Amino acid sequence: MRIAVIDGQGGGIGRHITERIRKELGEQVEILALGTNAMATAAMLKAGANEGATGENAVLQNVGRVDVITGSLAVVLANAMLGELTPAMAAAIASSPARKLLLPLNRSGVEVVGVTADPLPHQVERLVQRLKELKLNQEEIKHVRG
Repeated sequence: MRIAVIDGQGGGIGRHITERIRKELGEQVEILALGTNAMATAAMLKAGANEGATGENAVLQNVGRVDVITGSLAVVLANAMLGELTPAMAAAIASSPARKLLLPLNRSGVEVVGVTADPLPHQVERLVQRLKELKLNQEEIKHVRG
């Protein structure tokens, strides 16, 4: 399973997500860090991502080449992250055929009604649990197909 973790600004959210994925899923998954800036990419690489790339073109070229995209809900909002996430990036991420597991953090002025405002660590734990379920289902499908 190939997972893209997308983040910007200081990369703290992406770092936390990357650390937890690596701890819980180990080397069984490939993590691609896609940062809107070099600092965010570096934080995710330091946290255990296999590869990293920075900027709009990196996002545009790679979101169609992964199985899962994760990050905050802001990654599908044009001009989010203080303008670091461009409209082209948001459109490419939203249009990608990859499954999107996004954390509903309310930092971009968008509130998802009906979602509880749990702390980031709790949200990341649920995200990692969902990745485990998807990985298991992927392995079951491969086994059945032979």
